[in-house]
Amino acid sequence: MTTSYIIDAVRTPRGRGKIGKGALTGLHPQELLAQALNALQRRGGWDAREVGDVIAGCVSQVNEQGANIARNAVLAAGWPQEVSAVSLNRFCGSGLQAVNFGAMGVASGAMDFVVSGGVESMSHLSLGADGGGQDGGNVRLRERVYQVPQGISADLIATLESITREDVDALALRSQRNAARAIEENRFAKSLFAVKDPGTGAVLLERDEYPRPDTSAQGLAALKPAFVAMGDTVVGPNGETLDGIALAAYPQAKRIQHIHTAGNSSGIVDGAAVVSLASERYVKEKGLKPRARIRAMATLGTEPLLMLTAPAPVSEKALRLAGMKARDIDLWEINEAFAGVVLQTTRALGIDPERVNVNGGSIALGHPLGATGAMLLGTALDELERTGKQTALITMCIGGGQGIATILERV
Repeated sequence: MTTSYIIDAVRTPRGRGKIGKGALTGLHPQELLAQALNALQRRGGWDAREVGDVIAGCVSQVNEQGANIARNAVLAAGWPQEVSAVSLNRFCGSGLQAVNFGAMGVASGAMDFVVSGGVESMSHLSLGADGGGQDGGNVRLRERVYQVPQGISADLIATLESITREDVDALALRSQRNAARAIEENRFAKSLFAVKDPGTGAVLLERDEYPRPDTSAQGLAALKPAFVAMGDTVVGPNGETLDGIALAAYPQAKRIQHIHTAGNSSGIVDGAAVVSLASERYVKEKGLKPRARIRAMATLGTEPLLMLTAPAPVSEKALRLAGMKARDIDLWEINEAFAGVVLQTTRALGIDPERVNVNGGSIALGHPLGATGAMLLGTALDELERTGKQTALITMCIGGGQGIATILERV
């Protein structure tokens, strides 16, 4: 096993994921990913024929995002037909998993040059669009473990961890302020490219569309909890509600405190991101200047009802593989699926909050499910270079009780 190097990373701006309100909603998701592929190729100046494989994460792989969206995006980009491509789904961790699989490929010697990333058009295909729900409707599986929706899990975690509404709203406000500062100071400019109408060439979107820099503590406090009615939904044969099922597994909670709102949960957006990775041999042969190397990668399963607590233990696993401690990491990107997840992870690992999501996160910027992991990696890399720091850890919670983590080190 040799080293895997990150050569470059690009992403689209995140567009609001609502038809008629988002600038990217008229664009086919294949075209969204194709533009990311071409932006990466233009910046690098390499021949697309040298790409050993394209690996793309995408969660809702139905309709426009079905039929192996990665392969169709390669064809839509006009790349040579010899370039193969595969789509994968590890729920919210899909984009980062695509990068990790690409890194494994080049580190093992199986390939020399890979493009990895992800795409999600949430305006076209919203959460749950594939019809699978949490468990594919497997009644026998539900008898073993009932996987409640993620919003119920997030509120249950907050209840068990004594995380308050004030805590999650404060984190949400920090995310918005950090994102606003990052946009004002052009901290995202290095990775961003303008998305264009493939027919006319007109620019559709140049900057992230979702952030709300005028967000206030008062405005966040006025929002109603998002998952109260869901928690009261009867789903069991004997009248069990979703909250009741969760409490049966965690009776110490006594009553779920529903504190997550639209303001302190991740935003629904459209977007795509890709990363180029190369082997040590290829870097030397081509005289490339890598931006970073991947120091360690890890995945981990955790209890599937609680579901969202894996970022802390999977980060510890990656740190062990790298021979590092949490204090050795300069920057943390902990995906803001829900504010409570970030707070639980930060507390569990004893991380300085000032090192976490310094340019905002998915609460302010949005969470285009299959693309987010690759976006977070690019954001971390840009920030390491901007500040002259050396190491970053990207970690994400994943539906069904999984986590993923990747450690970068600047070259």
